[in-house]
Order: sequence, then structure tokens, then C-alpha cells
Amino acid sequence: MRILATDGLDKSAVAALKAKGHEVVEQFYEPAELAKQVKEFDALVVRSATKVRKPIIDAAKETGRLKLVIRGGVGVDNIDVEYAEQNGIQVKNTPRASSNTVAELALAHMFSVARFISMAGHSMREDRWDKNEYKGIELAGRTLGIIGCGRIGQMLAAKAQALGMKVLACDIYHAPGLECETFHYCELDELLANSDFISLHTPSLDGKPLINAETIAKMKDGAVLVNTSRGNNVDEQALLDALNSGKLRGAGLDVFAEEPAKNHALYSHPHVSCTPHIGAQTSEAQKRVGGEIVEIIELFGK
Repeated sequence: MRILATDGLDKSAVAALKAKGHEVVEQFYEPAELAKQVKEFDALVVRSATKVRKPIIDAAKETGRLKLVIRGGVGVDNIDVEYAEQNGIQVKNTPRASSNTVAELALAHMFSVARFISMAGHSMREDRWDKNEYKGIELAGRTLGIIGCGRIGQMLAAKAQALGMKVLACDIYHAPGLECETFHYCELDELLANSDFISLHTPSLDGKPLINAETIAKMKDGAVLVNTSRGNNVDEQALLDALNSGKLRGAGLDVFAEEPAKNHALYSHPHVSCTPHIGAQTSEAQKRVGGEIVEIIELFGK
């Protein structure tokens, strides 16, 4: 197979694919150029930067060569899945590979906001010793609300429970065997009203952002919002207003409505812990992603 990897692929996966006789081209293309190049490949491997929308699929249809699109990650909202499959192109992803990595980053942002890690570290780089200004809070004894409790959410829940937190989860599917003294499923409004920390783990939703002025108003005063899912799940202006008013204590953000992020007022806010969409960026996760991609391609070829 001739494989195009537009958003990077772990070296071990590239080596494994080449050893099996496949050709791998690692090159990012802007949409117009991708529409030209994709016609000459059997498989397309993307992460979050490349969007596989109808124009790309229509271009691939001209030769009919493209038969497989793989999203190296959990969600597939950057791919028009139904349209691709209607046109004979299978769409796969690697849902297991980066789950633990993203859960760890969400937890890291919770610690960062709770203990002013980002802000305090920055102040020291400016030669300040503002010890008395950073009176934080402990995570133990607090309630974590998880919106979207799939693989990532469940891993985060386990880590939070190990730290002595209680967990409320909101999801259309209730995984069996999770509910206990420290873990309960509930409706969204109950979660918003009772959570000290709220972490988002849902795919990109159509229509209005899940977190907006209305849902923020239902949160506890001083709550912390963490988003490692999709940037457009949060109304950034509503979040910024809540941070400025003191309604929310802080926010941990790995994703933004526009990427690279342009909302300087938000990502430079003193009560925001931010990272540039690095949720899956660990060596362990990328090796697992690569391994799953190799498996998918091998199964596809049989």
C-alpha cells in the first residue's frame, strides 16, 4: 500500500510498515494541495491538524484509489465519516492508545490550577518570590465532575479516586461496575452544581458549545474547568468572563476554538493553565498509536 501520513507518525510504526513492503510518505499538505495528492494513495493517516472533509473525499473519488483513512487518536470529528464510508472509504481510529496520556494531562492541569504551578513558576522566571500570594487548595476531598465518561474519562476517574476525590459522571452510556461510594452517574445539571473540578471528555458537538454562559452559571462558585477534548466545546468568551468575574477559580486548557490559539486574553490569563494541544504527546502514547495503525493496516490488507 501507498500510505500518506500528514500529521506525523512514530518512527517505529514507519519502520514496521516499510518492513512489510508498504510505502510511507510523511508530509503535511494544506487542504487544496491535499486534495491533489490524496488521489495517489491507498491509505491516509491523520491526527488532529488534517481535516478530511467532503472536498478531500470527492478528490479521492476521482481515482478511487483511497480506501482507508485512519485517525491516530480517539475522536474522528475531523473526518466526514459517513460521507467517506458512503464512498467506499473505511474510517478507523486508535481509541485505546492515548487514553491514559490524555487523562494524565487533565489531572496535571487540575494540579496546576489548584496549586498555581504555572503562575508561580512564571513569577520566579521574572525573579519574583511571591510565596504568600499562592495559597492553593487540595484535590483530596473535592468532587470531580467528568462530562463524557468513556475510556479517558474512566481513567481520569480512577486516578482522581486514588487521590481521595469523589467523582460524578455524566454520559449517555453508563458503564457497568463503576458506581460505588466515590463514583456516581448523574444528570448534567447535578454535576455542574456539585463539582469542584469539571473535566470535558466529549467529542465535538454540533450547534452551541457544551460549556457556555448558561452552563457556567449553574456551576459552583470557584469551580475549575478542564478541557482536553475539543476547543469548540467551550464558549471562550463566556469562560473568560467567568474567570474575570471570579465565578470560576481557574481553567486548564489543552485545546482551543482556533488552533494555533489566537485568544491571547484567554491563554495568557493568570488563572489559566494552558498547553498547545499536547494531550497525546508522550513517547509511550505515540508508540501505541503507531502500533495500532500498523495493526489496522495489516488487518485491512487481509
